[in-house]
Amino acid sequence: MDRFDNMDTFVRVVEAGTISGAAERMGIAKSAVSRRLKELEAHLNAQLFHRTTRKMNLTDTGRAYYHQCVRILDDVLEAEIATSDAHGTLKGKLKIALPTSFGLLHMGPAINDFARTHPDIEFDLDFNDREVDLIQEGFDLAIRIANLPDSSLIARRLTPIRTLLCASPEYLKQEGTPQSPQELSGHQCLVYTLVPDYDYLQLTGPDGKLVRIRVSPYMKASAGEYLKDAALAGLGIILVPSFIAHKEIEEGRLVPILSDYESKQFDAYAIYPQTRHLSKRVRTFVDFLVKRFEGIPAWDLYLNREGIQNA
Repeated sequence: MDRFDNMDTFVRVVEAGTISGAAERMGIAKSAVSRRLKELEAHLNAQLFHRTTRKMNLTDTGRAYYHQCVRILDDVLEAEIATSDAHGTLKGKLKIALPTSFGLLHMGPAINDFARTHPDIEFDLDFNDREVDLIQEGFDLAIRIANLPDSSLIARRLTPIRTLLCASPEYLKQEGTPQSPQELSGHQCLVYTLVPDYDYLQLTGPDGKLVRIRVSPYMKASAGEYLKDAALAGLGIILVPSFIAHKEIEEGRLVPILSDYESKQFDAYAIYPQTRHLSKRVRTFVDFLVKRFEGIPAWDLYLNREGIQNA
């Protein structure tokens, strides 16, 4: 029995959630994974999993053993990386989950620049607005735009994300410009559905009071760029991140409204699990992103010059 391989296999099964998932990630047969787990449990004289037809759930003993294995494997990996990093360039795979619009518009160019500097890094990019499970799906890190709840993940803030209420000049000419948040309920609103309570707008007024307005969505979509295009076509009012609509605002094709009111603000984060060793390639890439996006975001420079407040 190879104790080290069996410990590593055990950790892979925990993180994948199933034997088949672990086998696929490791590139070995399911039977080999099952054999290693049986050998390990026999050696320990302990049951590590409650097995069901769909998932492997840890026993209390298995959970404690998992954390011990992670520390041991991390120590070994740290020693290997410290030795290899001293004599070579960054190598290996970076599997990253990115939100679609922010990823394509702003993370893509940053990744391209990093790749040119570190050509031996193999990128595996998932552009998707869903919230992935980093450990279960084998991601090294994710970029998320959110107010992050407390979790077992480590997060490094990259940049603030501001949102603006906007509409096309044509729409405002035809339907009128709202002078108060309450008037939004009588307008055609274009809403992004991948946020909680998408049919409500929550704004803070210049007096600091919170205003919560229910809107009747004229159009709903899970893609911010599509909603921006719908607003450009004169179909309604949109609450849109400035990183999506800054060019159209600068060109006058979208007009900010209710600029004295602030919407709920978010930040973009690089997040990664704390259960495993943070590789030098992940650490270097995150440091690169923090440096890349420091200061006022490039897409907000015009808005700041014009004195446009958060909507």
